[in-house]
Amino acid sequence: MPAITYATLLIAITLEVIGTNFLQRSQQFTKLAPTLAMGLCYAASFYFLSLVLRTMPLGVAYAIWSGLGIVLVSMIGFVAFGQKLDLAAIVGIGLIVAGVVVINLLSDSVTH
Repeated sequence: MPAITYATLLIAITLEVIGTNFLQRSQQFTKLAPTLAMGLCYAASFYFLSLVLRTMPLGVAYAIWSGLGIVLVSMIGFVAFGQKLDLAAIVGIGLIVAGVVVINLLSDSVTH
């Protein structure tokens, strides 16, 4: 898989995570600026994801997208919003990360 594919996917994930942060800050769409920023970030994120899908299977791209997104959003929730994770949530997130690693290292769906 070309490195540019992973770089583009990282951009898409980063924009989605930033958009999710703005979603929290929009207070259920009652604050205009965070709501607009969220929409722009999500739209740009999906655009970059669409570019990734030229060279990466949808299921693999989405597994990486969602796995890294969950980890990053959880970390932002903890740091920026004071949201706590219990042991079960941490273990579950760890299993998601393990799944993404397995897909990338061992799956024939990803060109190595």
